[in-house]
Amino acid sequence: MSTPALERLCVHTITTRPWPIETAASKYAAAGVKGITVWRDALAGRDIARTGARVRDEGLSIVSLCRGGFFPARAQAERTRALDDNRLAIDEARALGAPLIVLVCGAVPGQPLSESRRQILDGIAALLPHCEAAGVKLAIEPLHPMYADSRSAVNTLAQANDMVETLRSPHVGVAVDVYHLWWDPALENEIARSGRLRALFAYHVCDWRTPTLDLLNDRGLMGEGCIPLRQIRGWVEAAGFDGFNEVEVFSTRWWAADQDQYLQQIVQSYGEHV
Repeated sequence: MSTPALERLCVHTITTRPWPIETAASKYAAAGVKGITVWRDALAGRDIARTGARVRDEGLSIVSLCRGGFFPARAQAERTRALDDNRLAIDEARALGAPLIVLVCGAVPGQPLSESRRQILDGIAALLPHCEAAGVKLAIEPLHPMYADSRSAVNTLAQANDMVETLRSPHVGVAVDVYHLWWDPALENEIARSGRLRALFAYHVCDWRTPTLDLLNDRGLMGEGCIPLRQIRGWVEAAGFDGFNEVEVFSTRWWAADQDQYLQQIVQSYGEHV
């Protein structure tokens, strides 16, 4: 399999967390990166539309906004607040010029997963009129089962695809993140199913380090772990996906490094392992 060109390389602002978005955008562009996914914290205190224009002026495509979601709660008032925040995220995406919001769907410790999944489905359905008016899509991102207690009750691509089929909206699809899904024996078939549904909206890459010292903030750069990255990319492309390969790395180790050297390593690792 050939190596994807830099034209398909996107980096998340969270990956180079120490940099403000203005620095990240200029540095990414100078390194040959062509896409950026913006995390909402990077927009704090900024004119969002102006920030989006500045990013595009660097020659970068704004791939998506992270993140929305966290729909489940025991109290209706909390679920309503979550919907309000998601509508705000949709407005932010429109102002930024991001066509997509990635959803980390949420969960409630002690609440049955089936109930949390019902609340997630209801929450996404409630957002659809706002999405349609704004021209913004939503991507359901399944998270590894280790997060099923509090971060997401959607833990397999099959569950996300089921939600897409239930909602039947062109504004709802899935985000495939290798960190969360590489272990799933049904992954190839479910990626193909996402393709048939025309719902494969995003593809995120990093690696799984062994041993993993922190389940949130010790992701590996591509090639530092055991994920079969090129095999999974082959499945994604066979399903019809031709979008960006998005580097999303949560790592206290890499955040403490020289970020210019780290960005050089991202580009090199992308070429060698993705």
